[in-house]
Amino acid sequence: MTNVDVHSLAGSVGADAGPLDDGADADALTIGRRIRQLRTGRGMTLDELAAAVERAPSQLSMIETGKREPRLSLLHAIAKVLGATVDQLLEAETLDERATLEIALERAMKGQTFRALGIEPFRIGKAVPDEALRAMLALQGEIERLGDERSATPEEARRANVELRHLMRREDNYFADLEEHARGILRAVDHPGGPLTQRTASDIAAHLGFSLHYVADLPASTRSVADLRNGRLYLSSTVPAKGDSRTAVLQALASRILGHSEPRSYAEFLRQRVETNYLTGALLIPEDHAVPVLQEAKARRALSIEDLRDAYSVTYETAAHRFTNLATRHLGIRVHFLKVHESGTITKAYENDDVNFPSDRLGSIEGQLCCRRWTSRVVFDIPDKFNPYYQYTDTGNGTFWCTARVEGSSEGAHSVSVGVRFDDTKWFVGRETTNRGVSRHAVEVCCRRAPAELESQWRDQAWPNVRTPRTLLATLPTGSFPGVDTTDLYEFLEAHAPRD
Repeated sequence: MTNVDVHSLAGSVGADAGPLDDGADADALTIGRRIRQLRTGRGMTLDELAAAVERAPSQLSMIETGKREPRLSLLHAIAKVLGATVDQLLEAETLDERATLEIALERAMKGQTFRALGIEPFRIGKAVPDEALRAMLALQGEIERLGDERSATPEEARRANVELRHLMRREDNYFADLEEHARGILRAVDHPGGPLTQRTASDIAAHLGFSLHYVADLPASTRSVADLRNGRLYLSSTVPAKGDSRTAVLQALASRILGHSEPRSYAEFLRQRVETNYLTGALLIPEDHAVPVLQEAKARRALSIEDLRDAYSVTYETAAHRFTNLATRHLGIRVHFLKVHESGTITKAYENDDVNFPSDRLGSIEGQLCCRRWTSRVVFDIPDKFNPYYQYTDTGNGTFWCTARVEGSSEGAHSVSVGVRFDDTKWFVGRETTNRGVSRHAVEVCCRRAPAELESQWRDQAWPNVRTPRTLLATLPTGSFPGVDTTDLYEFLEAHAPRD
């Protein structure tokens, strides 16, 4: 004899009882509960049913609890004693709400959620109220719902990113509420305008109730750690060669200023990151001070990302980001922004000037390969790393002008570029450039598909070992703080907390 799944019992002849496999577990639970309900409904004890079918009570108990599959012949015998048919015992529907609750909870107890919480399966006795079963199932369902929301697949992450980019485009990447937050903080510390000093960053921290502490053992998965209980902000005592100590402080404080709480979805997680970076840029390059500077530069036809960078002592990327915040609202200029890794992968993108960047079927630009002929890729091959690189690029959607630079990071070199349509080039330094390119970057045949001659020669003779960027496949880490090792975090806080 061989073990069979309960789905095939009606068409089998004499399968031995045996331990359930995962696929049969749900049906065995339903059958067992149906047998129990029919038995108790007829006022029969387990011993009486066992005697009637000539089986041991322990064997029937295992069947009623779904731990064993009954043989077809035994099902016939049980059905006959209970005045039912085998088909009735095999129905998917349970007999009453209580049985439904018990089956659902037994299944839940065998699932990942209960195991992760360290809850061992227990017998559901008659004395357990229905309300208690409903409460446990509701809690289990809510835990799983939160887990599903937090564990974003790469596709969900791309969708969230696309939705956020569309929001930024609709608002011209300008958010008045964040500008007002920055204005209020700067006013509170009497910032006169111009570059924000490290001392002013410390003043902002003190205004928010934090003292700054630079340590050598900051958890590797963090940029900073805020001890909310003791009002201490921990930062790394090692600042990267091209880093900015003010940025780390302001990014850490931005979440407190904005009242961020634990993100409930990838979209919220992503939105919080964008808000944090936006507010940091608004503090480093205050709107009230920067706009007159930019308007004056436009009047002179001398707009320059480099000049904005130097005026406020920030990185080129920060200046480029901040320019996109202010350009459309205050200068009437539509722009685009790209950050491209040295591998050619687009890691950040924004546009409201109708430039057509490559995108996947979901509309996501991040993760796509930037055209080799686009300014953001060409700049990697320019020997002069001191001066900015300018280029006009003809596309199927018009001509665009870009200014770009290459900056290093822990993840390799990145190019950062800002560009505008041809008609707006007249306002910028670098418009006289003779560098010119032609790109159909939204079309695969432009440069993402190899030339036909090369492809025919090598297509069947090459097998590369792909180096896939981890972030393109990773899901959003779960936990109280996405991506942070909370054990390291809490051990760090415990070690550094002030002692009374």
